[in-house]
Amino acid sequence: MKKTLIAATAFASLMGTSAMAETVGVSMALFDDNFLTVLRNGIDEYAGTLDGVDVQIEDAQNDVAKQLDQINNFVASGVDAIIVNPVDTSATEAMTAAAASANVPLVYVNRQPINIDTLPDNQAFVASNEVDSGTLETIEICRLLEEQGKNPANIYIMMGELSNQAAVQRTADIHDVMEAGKCAVEMNILDEQTANWSRDEAQDLMTNWLSTGEPFDALIANNDEMAIGAIQAMKANGMSMDDVVVGGIDATQDALAAMAAGDLDVTVLQNAAGQGQGALDAALKLARGEDVDQKVWVPFELVTPANIDDYTSKN
Repeated sequence: MKKTLIAATAFASLMGTSAMAETVGVSMALFDDNFLTVLRNGIDEYAGTLDGVDVQIEDAQNDVAKQLDQINNFVASGVDAIIVNPVDTSATEAMTAAAASANVPLVYVNRQPINIDTLPDNQAFVASNEVDSGTLETIEICRLLEEQGKNPANIYIMMGELSNQAAVQRTADIHDVMEAGKCAVEMNILDEQTANWSRDEAQDLMTNWLSTGEPFDALIANNDEMAIGAIQAMKANGMSMDDVVVGGIDATQDALAAMAAGDLDVTVLQNAAGQGQGALDAALKLARGEDVDQKVWVPFELVTPANIDDYTSKN
């Protein structure tokens, strides 16, 4: 569905934009995150290719209150549009209201806001459809387990931050694949816990699981950082990575290095730079009073050892 700005809104937006330059304020949930760093750089580098476009990028440091303050400050400073990578996707209604009250266009990127279906006409969401992410990952892990003759298979699931829509959906994808009969292997979930997207927390969680002595065949992680942390724990425990199937999501450079080393079996490209470019494009169009699809999808892509060479420079 397309959201069309009324003529008065478009005129006001154009009048408020300098003929010489447009400024877009960007609030990122966290600078200290590999994937979000690529996304942030994608916005910044793409802006550098556009005449008269300036971006002001700030770090919310995983603090919801700080992020809302940043949005209010962007509004007060007169930016032409705002891009937000939300700290907490359940706390976006206040952010929407802050921008809408000042009639400043706002684009959410990467993390789906809880109010996605009630966004005002001059707000949008740019990301990859999370229904595809965990589905692609899980189906490929099922295929590998079947190929290895592991049926039934014991698996662990590592979840991202539970306040984050992507973590909730990626975990739901795993269960949906199992329940819909899309997996030829019977998968027995030994445990599923959050490691909050963190490599260090994943390493600790996997160490705890290993201490139980329970044999397992696969780990399905909501992102690459957790998959890598789990791999580090398994290797430190003397496990051969040939004996377990490990999957993640994002296709970060570290993940591709782990795949090239034979440690990671599956990842799914979430095109961070593509999302960043799409978010900036959407923000500028809204600032100029142009039509924008309220949901802009950047496709996920399955990455395996067979096609890894196609993705070494993507994220």
